[in-house]
Amino acid sequence: MEQSPPRGGSEDHSDTSEQSSSTNDRSSNAKNAPSSTSSNQPRRRGSRGGQGRAKSAADGSSSATRNPEELPEPMREGRLGSPEAREEALVKKPQIGDTMPVPNVPPPGPANGPSEEAESSPSSNRSGQKRRRKSGGQKGQQQKKQDSESASGKGASSGSSSKGRSSSRRRRRSGQLSAEARDQRRGRERNGKPIGRYFMCVQVREGITQVAVLEGRNLIEHYVSRPADDVSQIHGNIYLGRVQNVLPGMEAAFVDIATPKNAVLYRGDVQYDSEDIDSDGNDPRIEQILKNRQTILCQVTKNPIGAKGARLTQEVSLPGRFVVLIPNSTTYGISKRLPDQVRRRLRSILDKVKPEGHGLIVRTAAEHATEAELTADMRMLLEQWDGIEAQAKGLKKPTLLHREPELAVRVIREEFNSDYRGVVIDDHRLYEEVREYVAAFNPELADRVEYYDAEAEGLALFERHHVHEQVHKALDRKVWLPSGGSLIIEHTEALSVIDVNTGKNVGTSNLEETVFSNNLEAAEEIAKQLRLRDIGGIIVIDFIDMEVKANRAKVIETFRDALARDKTRTQVFDISDLGLVEMTRKRIGEGLLTEFSEQCPNCTGRGVVVDHSLLD
Repeated sequence: MEQSPPRGGSEDHSDTSEQSSSTNDRSSNAKNAPSSTSSNQPRRRGSRGGQGRAKSAADGSSSATRNPEELPEPMREGRLGSPEAREEALVKKPQIGDTMPVPNVPPPGPANGPSEEAESSPSSNRSGQKRRRKSGGQKGQQQKKQDSESASGKGASSGSSSKGRSSSRRRRRSGQLSAEARDQRRGRERNGKPIGRYFMCVQVREGITQVAVLEGRNLIEHYVSRPADDVSQIHGNIYLGRVQNVLPGMEAAFVDIATPKNAVLYRGDVQYDSEDIDSDGNDPRIEQILKNRQTILCQVTKNPIGAKGARLTQEVSLPGRFVVLIPNSTTYGISKRLPDQVRRRLRSILDKVKPEGHGLIVRTAAEHATEAELTADMRMLLEQWDGIEAQAKGLKKPTLLHREPELAVRVIREEFNSDYRGVVIDDHRLYEEVREYVAAFNPELADRVEYYDAEAEGLALFERHHVHEQVHKALDRKVWLPSGGSLIIEHTEALSVIDVNTGKNVGTSNLEETVFSNNLEAAEEIAKQLRLRDIGGIIVIDFIDMEVKANRAKVIETFRDALARDKTRTQVFDISDLGLVEMTRKRIGEGLLTEFSEQCPNCTGRGVVVDHSLLD
């Protein structure tokens, strides 16, 4: 007697999502199933309708044409009356690559709007049913079983898979993380010790706090904070300012924010209500929006540099760990550094939690954040903004309303993640504050924050990790390349200039190859030095001339790839006819050299001393 082909147990271990399929789906599967004349087959099929159903299937008839009383009651979404029951019954199958449980999606229907999947894919519900029918074979059922086991953490049976998915939904609603998400946040470990690409050292001394970020053993970023930051380091602070004077010719206004220098507010950074402006045109001038002695709420976007005052904006933003709140705005965005799948998940969450009348931007750190964490972060920022508004209403003079946290907390908030193998702090008060902050937003990384006892260790923190040695080199105007070439970095008030030299690099084959390899090394090193020294503004780089066009393109490509690791915004132009590369890097502070130096009293910064006696 002819034996039917094996099914690999797909009938015995079917996914629970298959139970929620319609009768028409089951009918189509029966039509596509291979025919069988085996006498042993009806016993296995008895779990789905008895011998009568097996006989009908053997004759090639569809189960949809049979008496409905002989069929088991299907869990169809359309038969559930209340929306709560439909939501509980609908279980979405996890997709390969998901880092977290997929948010609940209402069942498809004319009463419900398009789901997130419908927006990301043009396929309809019918096409989705076709995809389920294609996975009904042995391979598809095994894949379903594996997906179900990974979502629930159990792989025993379809019943245990259903329980696992229910618990996963409960975790999602309560804000708890799945095991996979916790592992991703925690980062990698080896022999019980965390490993990572980056390491952070925070050294606190009387009157100065320094933060060093290392990649391996190489210093890549260095920050300095002093008590006088309320004067010079005020980036991110929110003030109630008073307009001192409006300059129509400059399309700017000088604003008193209770600092020694007045800040500058340009026309493009002014926020206004069109109903309050008496203007015939659609784009009113700054003198029509702002008046002398008027008080405004503003935020510092750039620290004062030299003789220039701070730069202001009226579009206030409050950064949190996972989101950035933009009050009284319609801004809505998600970090472009996140994968598309994560962006879709976060967008579905934002559609539900976005506050009315305020803008919201999701940061890169929110890749594995839950809905509860995003909501908690957003509510904290809303409370901050309500406090700022309440404080501003009772004031008439320029006042500081909100100060950014101290440097170490600010840097950790922006950068600290699973890529860091640890943060070491040599001040006990700051250590407790940072550890409490990390434990509140990312408890999986709290154990990576450590206290360094310099007295017990017998060596200062920066000496232990060779930070001071590398800072000394970063303050020199000359930087040596591995092959023997060198860089000369000069600063002027208008721009910074970097000259590339071959130096001791004489090459081995020909001039073009020597110059090309030297320029490739220089491109990598320049990107590192710009980040380490915090050089901003206009930058001009004089690479060594190359005759081959492909070599010039390769050098620029290498330079841009190296700059991509820098979180500060940059813009690089192609090599000009003179062999120069022009670029800009957003300037926030004065740079590393300014932090550790002061103007020479003899030459007043010129670098030369003029002998005026020769002019007598």
